[in-house]
Amino acid sequence: MRSRARPLADPFYYLRNFEAVLTAVSERYADLLNDAERRFIADFAQVPQASRALLVRMVMRKGDLFRAGKLSYAEIGAADLAAGPLVAAGWVDDRPALCIDELRMLLTKPELSQMFALTPAERKMPKAALGTVLRLRWAQAQPYDLWCGGTDRVYRLLAATLCERFRLIFFGNFRQDWSEFVLADLGIFTYEKVASAPGARAFHCRRHIEDFETLYRCRERLHAGQPLHEVREGLPPPIADCDWLAERRSRLEFQVARGFERAGDAAAAAELYEACRHPGARIRAIRLKERARHWAAARELALRARQEVLDVAEQQQLARLLPRLERKLGLAVPRSRPGTPVPRFDLCLERPETPRAVELLVRDHLAGVADGAGVADGAGVANGASVRYVENGLINSLFGLLCWDAIFAPIPGAFFHDFHRAPADFASGHFYRRRQHEFAACLALLEEGGYRQAMRRTFARKSGIESPFVAWGLLSEELLECALECFPPAHLRRWFEWIAHDVRHNRAGFPDLVQFWPAQGRYRLIEVKGPGDRLQDNQRRLLEYCVEHDMPVAVCHVRWADAARA
Repeated sequence: MRSRARPLADPFYYLRNFEAVLTAVSERYADLLNDAERRFIADFAQVPQASRALLVRMVMRKGDLFRAGKLSYAEIGAADLAAGPLVAAGWVDDRPALCIDELRMLLTKPELSQMFALTPAERKMPKAALGTVLRLRWAQAQPYDLWCGGTDRVYRLLAATLCERFRLIFFGNFRQDWSEFVLADLGIFTYEKVASAPGARAFHCRRHIEDFETLYRCRERLHAGQPLHEVREGLPPPIADCDWLAERRSRLEFQVARGFERAGDAAAAAELYEACRHPGARIRAIRLKERARHWAAARELALRARQEVLDVAEQQQLARLLPRLERKLGLAVPRSRPGTPVPRFDLCLERPETPRAVELLVRDHLAGVADGAGVADGAGVANGASVRYVENGLINSLFGLLCWDAIFAPIPGAFFHDFHRAPADFASGHFYRRRQHEFAACLALLEEGGYRQAMRRTFARKSGIESPFVAWGLLSEELLECALECFPPAHLRRWFEWIAHDVRHNRAGFPDLVQFWPAQGRYRLIEVKGPGDRLQDNQRRLLEYCVEHDMPVAVCHVRWADAARA
């Protein structure tokens, strides 16, 4: 898209980045843009560079009101001269009417004190409280010069919503913003370069863009604490022809329902949960009915849920809920099959004088290291065994190295700009299915014997490039070699298939520690539980899966020595 040979050497780097977005949006979505968007893109190229730069500076700053005296940029020069063409284009208002709250945000406390001749008591008030007092005296909005006089002026950015829409269209998500360009130019983040594929765009009709922007506005209102009923009413209708957009709507709908539930409005929460397709929504609806003692209705909903295709997390929760509901209704409950027993061992440790993670205490104890002394890179070594704190990082990283080409395959619609840390459909239920052939080719290396070379090659060539799986801060070359020496390829395949088939749930839950015995080519994974802690659902699922496939795992339960002596 642009040269990064001399990061930020151009004083107008931010303008170039903004123009790159406009170019990409214009080329990729020319058939979907409306007249206002096309007109802005065409007219923006015609105004002077200083004016374009000033507009972008405003767009990238917080809020939509700016004092001219604060818009001081050497490369732009006089703000009032640069603002003229922006005012003429209708993108900036150079004499906006300001209410007292807007004025309060623009002025400092001393400026307010002098301007309104505040009393000594008023000068001591917090700025927010002072605004309440001033609103009672001055309810009328008026331009800045009528409030303050003087030579300074205030600009209101009128094109903010339009420019924000270009950002949303370009990135196709709510998370990324203009700083992505700067962070990439500085080398703080490096992204995989994926070849463009046919249909490589997030939106395929104008309604998708409008629904996406509507979701963004609803999300902003939810985070700002606006009334939940208003947020709910602002949601776009259910989306049937765009999977990733439908998933974003469901996620926001779930968050609104959770808001109702926390606020004590169980009826509104239940209504949303039952209509929502976000993972976990049906379980929340069942639990609300159970809490209201509507056991028959809760059981009916649970039975319906069980008939549909479920993710493993929902299956696990239903297996607990249904028997409980049936017992409350006096129904016969079949004897449940006991879960797979997971090996455990217990440690009685001295409570640390200063707070320290219990996982690190166990690591140091197993490694024979006192108080963390001599521990480097999260590892302690004793009796030929290396003990490392890795949690989800190690096995996910190995998966990311072996399956790099599958994860970053140029699937249509998965990559549509230069700043993808993961494919756009990464968290969807379609991630593995859409790349099944590519994943099969990668996993075949575990049987053919080429997996070690493939992982080493990816580690060398892709080191530092953003990945949804590889934890570069954890994965050293030494740790990689140790893992390749001690993890059998059959076990790697089991883990990798576990992750790939349900990325949303199965990336997490891996044990905290790994013990390596390199001389013997073996290992053990250890989940650490401190006093009063217990296994989470995803941890239990994974541990039972490992036991069923003869992988060496264990749960370490810690108790404090002083509690045992008491």
